Amino acid sequence: MADEIIVLDFRPSMFGMRVRVALAEKGLKYEYREEDLWNKSPLLLEMNPVHKKIPVLIHNGKPICESLIIVQYIDEVWKIWSTKGEEQETAKKEFIECLKLLEGELGEKPYFGGEKIGFVDVALVTFSCWFYAYETFGNFSIEAECPKLIAWTKRCMERESVSSSLADPHKVHGFVVVLRKKFGIE
Repeated sequence: MADEIIVLDFRPSMFGMRVRVALAEKGLKYEYREEDLWNKSPLLLEMNPVHKKIPVLIHNGKPICESLIIVQYIDEVWKIWSTKGEEQETAKKEFIECLKLLEGELGEKPYFGGEKIGFVDVALVTFSCWFYAYETFGNFSIEAECPKLIAWTKRCMERESVSSSLADPHKVHGFVVVLRKKFGIE
């Protein structure tokens, strides 16, 4: 079954541009629907009933809202696990380079902002519950590549606010297994 991808957008939107770039980088075909921001379509109102904003990516009938969430979704659904061989190795190297960049910004500090957990930590720590799935399906060790980043993750997880809010990495892995089956990636 081919993926049906629809993008509800407004051409000048910087946020929509993020989505279009991500889709283009993956070589994904999609149906583009221009939205009139002053006269929003019934489809936009149905797919994003709370905020009623663009962009919205509709993947096989499922709406994904908020540009950064959409870009993350695109990367997770169509990247490391869907490619093979050399492409997968390139994707893995790019991912590790991003993590090393973050690790460089962390430096020797306990948290990105210094001595106390802050905005950047809260924004980034949520990705750590996906690390087990990345490592398992990508066949690599994040800790071997970025030990300071993993130490930071563990430090964050010592906080009740973080540990009680993040998804269990094994449940995330299970979710990825389901995604792989759904999209025929095995």
